[in-house]
Amino acid sequence: MLRWLLPLVFLLTWGRNSFASDAEPVRLWHAYRGGEQAALDRAVEAFERTSGVEVEVLQLPHDAYASKLAAAAPGGAGPDVFIDAHERFGDYIRRGVVMPLPASTDTSPFPRGAVDALTIDGKLYGLPLALKALVLYINTDLLKQAPETVEALIDTPLPPGVFPLVYEANDAYYHAAFLHAFGARQLNADGSFGFSGPEAVRSIEFVRDLMGRGKIPEEAGGSVVKQLFISGKAAAYISGPWSAGELDGKVNYRAVPLPKLGATGKPLEPYLTVEAAALTPRGARNVQALQLIQYLAGPESAQIRVKVGRQLVALRKLPPAAADDPFIQAFATQAEHAVPMPSGDRMRTSWEPANRALKKALSGAVTPEAALEEATRRFDDMVRPPPPPASPTPLLLLLGGLSLLGAFRIWRRAERGELWSPIKRSLPAYLWVTHAVIAVGVLVFVPIFVGAAASLYAGPQGNMHYVGLANFWEILTARGAPLLSSGSFYLVLLVTILWTLLNVGLHLLIGFSLGLLLSRPTLRLKPFYRVLLILPWAVPSYVTALAWRGMFDRQFGAVSAILESIGVEPFSWWAQFSTAFAANVSTNVWLGFPFMMVVTLGALTGVPKDVLEAAEVDGATRWQRLRLVTIPMVKPVLGPAVLLGSIWTFNMFNVVFLVSGGEPDGTTEILVSEAYRWAFTRQAQYGYAAAYSVLIFLLLFFGSRLMNRPRSLEAT
Repeated sequence: MLRWLLPLVFLLTWGRNSFASDAEPVRLWHAYRGGEQAALDRAVEAFERTSGVEVEVLQLPHDAYASKLAAAAPGGAGPDVFIDAHERFGDYIRRGVVMPLPASTDTSPFPRGAVDALTIDGKLYGLPLALKALVLYINTDLLKQAPETVEALIDTPLPPGVFPLVYEANDAYYHAAFLHAFGARQLNADGSFGFSGPEAVRSIEFVRDLMGRGKIPEEAGGSVVKQLFISGKAAAYISGPWSAGELDGKVNYRAVPLPKLGATGKPLEPYLTVEAAALTPRGARNVQALQLIQYLAGPESAQIRVKVGRQLVALRKLPPAAADDPFIQAFATQAEHAVPMPSGDRMRTSWEPANRALKKALSGAVTPEAALEEATRRFDDMVRPPPPPASPTPLLLLLGGLSLLGAFRIWRRAERGELWSPIKRSLPAYLWVTHAVIAVGVLVFVPIFVGAAASLYAGPQGNMHYVGLANFWEILTARGAPLLSSGSFYLVLLVTILWTLLNVGLHLLIGFSLGLLLSRPTLRLKPFYRVLLILPWAVPSYVTALAWRGMFDRQFGAVSAILESIGVEPFSWWAQFSTAFAANVSTNVWLGFPFMMVVTLGALTGVPKDVLEAAEVDGATRWQRLRLVTIPMVKPVLGPAVLLGSIWTFNMFNVVFLVSGGEPDGTTEILVSEAYRWAFTRQAQYGYAAAYSVLIFLLLFFGSRLMNRPRSLEAT
């Protein structure tokens, strides 16, 4: 045996040493795309050639980038190096995502303002790579010269059907350029909400006037406005450098700084973002990760990023290629007339109330004054201090009492001989299911227990403190506001119940009806119809939700076009609760009826034909056969399907988040989307969001028990 053991030990030892000798690659995460992604890949390849260090690059979607980074990096997982905008660094510091660079790091090649944006509490948290701001793209086939003022651009004679200007007017990030030109700020220097007052009102009224005159499109998202510019239906387009790669070769354009606002005489001042490469806790322990950051921010990488990605690199002395590129020079000029975005976590919190107020005011649902007043109240509510620490003694006493009670019951059963003998008899069965119990425990029960425990804590991640049931108290008391006020737990619960009942009812009605139709033996092309009707279920829900969101667009959506063809004036689907809720329900019904149809088809195969024939011989009509024979026989199968569909619909996050986005003013939010807002857009209040999740779990648990109760009583 020793003869075989020694070679095995040698192989294992050699394998372990050989793997250990290979240095682990440096992990780099980014959210670039298009030309910027190609430039970064080229720069990384050059670094690998010169340093001999292997780099593992991962590109993530922009919308999910911050959440994935915040989930992975604090625990030592995820990347060593990441690239992101400086305004997120305040939140990243609080969550333990980013680590400061060594004090000896040379910052002399970089502009002072870029370094200051990345310096928080006297520590440098990244090296600047690029400066980004919004500029004006002009279609040179429609505009021969850049306009000096917004008013001059708006009044430019253009062919019919062409917008003078397009941009995402409902997004506070794009509106900030107008807000700053009127002399207001979204966030004041003291951290208070600045999107209020007469200057902010004037900025909204100015944009609303442009919409009313048909000078800019209404409710148009990023893809829509970009397509309008590419197709020649817009003379000018406000966007950042990320759009250049998608415009090249499709439209003749050039980039120029944003014009002045004639109403104030001040130029439009967009936000300035400093994109930087930074270290995570994992990367701070890796010398090669710091080398990668220094290379990416250095002159060799800058040459590549200028030529390939056409980036405005953050260096005091720009590469020669940048001076010869009018596109980069436009961004360089604009950077001199831009407002550096604050990097604190309050800035991230301000986006939600600012966006909601802007959308409400531009839609005409409320006055700008009322919308901004409501936004200020919401911001103040989101940033208010968490509940004070509470004593854990009551909880410990409760857990101790339950433990003693459980131990006493186990002792009594052991004393009566009712404990060990059943375990011994069932031991073989336990061995068969051990792996399943472990898997379910790790994947299901552990997250439930961790979430339930998190609901008893409050405060920022990494500095949470025990507050007992304070989170539940705040939720159930509507945080001191009226119980049915906007955003309160009870109002959202009523919307969620209405949402669930209406959707499941329509799923059952449509699915059952189609199932009956497809089960008819005389129906031709039955397989074709089945495949066609099951397609909505096969397509991923987020793809369907985005498609339906586009179809409900006021100006360019298919639904609005159909309504206009029959003489109905197009309207904003997101301006009122009834229409926004109807859009959500329509999308979810489209997604959900195939499931009920498939269940119905399966259930109908179990209905004996001789029973139906006997009922027909006895003189029963088709309706009587359906009501008295078919429905009672398929009811036991449809019951679990309805229960499962209710749970799915109760937690249908994708549709609500992607179709209406909670509009108008958060009134179409359901409980799960509201919990998401508290976790990821409102200062990352995980304890408060976990309390929402616990309440959702309890509602579903007791609701499912009530739905099962009639059947259990019937069975007894």
